Amino acid sequence: MNSLYLNKVSKSFGKLEVLNSITLELLENELLVILGPSGCGKSTLLRLIAGLEDLSSGEIYLHDNRIDQLEPKARNVAMVFQNYSLYPHMTVEKNLGFPLKIAKEKKSVINEKVDAIASMLGLTEKLKQKPSQLSGGQRQRVALGRAIIRKPDIFLLDEPLSNLDADLRLKMRREIVRIQQELQTTMIHVTHDQAEALSMADRILLLNNGEIVQVGTPEELYKKPNSVFTAQFIGFPKINIVDVTIENKLIMPFGFRLESLQIDENIDLPIGIRPEDISLHHDGQYQAKVTSSEYFGEQYITTINYNGIELKISGCQYAKEIDEIVTFSINESSIHIFNKQIGLRIE
Repeated sequence: MNSLYLNKVSKSFGKLEVLNSITLELLENELLVILGPSGCGKSTLLRLIAGLEDLSSGEIYLHDNRIDQLEPKARNVAMVFQNYSLYPHMTVEKNLGFPLKIAKEKKSVINEKVDAIASMLGLTEKLKQKPSQLSGGQRQRVALGRAIIRKPDIFLLDEPLSNLDADLRLKMRREIVRIQQELQTTMIHVTHDQAEALSMADRILLLNNGEIVQVGTPEELYKKPNSVFTAQFIGFPKINIVDVTIENKLIMPFGFRLESLQIDENIDLPIGIRPEDISLHHDGQYQAKVTSSEYFGEQYITTINYNGIELKISGCQYAKEIDEIVTFSINESSIHIFNKQIGLRIE
């Protein structure tokens, strides 16, 4: 069953087109992560769903009810911002209960629901404190709790973890997924951090320049990118994109054989090779020179030069010397082939 449906949603500010004909179906109880570079339209899309911006064209449906013509308060949508937006003069208890107070709920009902949400989020001991007395992670929990307490039809999270340090971000990622699963609710989480997207999402919507590039599971976007853009945006270290030539059904200069692909001879095209699909060993197929070796704690990232082609290799356990001659092999079954003119994947 669809929870949210966007039909050809577009948004322009004057002559600047921010979103172009976005069509999307969000399933019930799904956690969708919207991923993309800064300025691609991620936050604008959330604001359109919440009613904080008006559509230039298109339609938005929530549980089959059209909502794009409704006031924000009539949409039953909760939005959590990156700057928390808590009331500094109110205690945690009053911040959590404020949406229910506005809705004129009974005090006994408010107290009961506040206690339940505080227990779920580990905030029971903080109820009498004000936001200035809390850590960044605790303040973000209060912001989440204030959204949860209303029992909205959908949660919209606009880069809620961007102001937290690395350890807290990791903890809060797990916390948000736990809450979403516990509440069995539909959620859209916006980020520019691919690690957040890959670790949290049921599906990822990748945006660029106001248009959908690809929608799919994290594994689909990583293992079967539909374009050079997706391949380069997802993954660390970045995928190696190499311009090659087709000669006698061989990808040159590597010599991979293309029996099943109908590709013209003597054309240039880009291929993608993930750094983990290249391995250094003594009896490798190819010989190259090391140009750098970077330490990342659990691994070294080694960069080599093969016939003028620079390739990054991940998963190396030991540092290599600059200018050292090494041999390597490539997992041919994992290469990605793209159309040079439009950058889309060739199956």
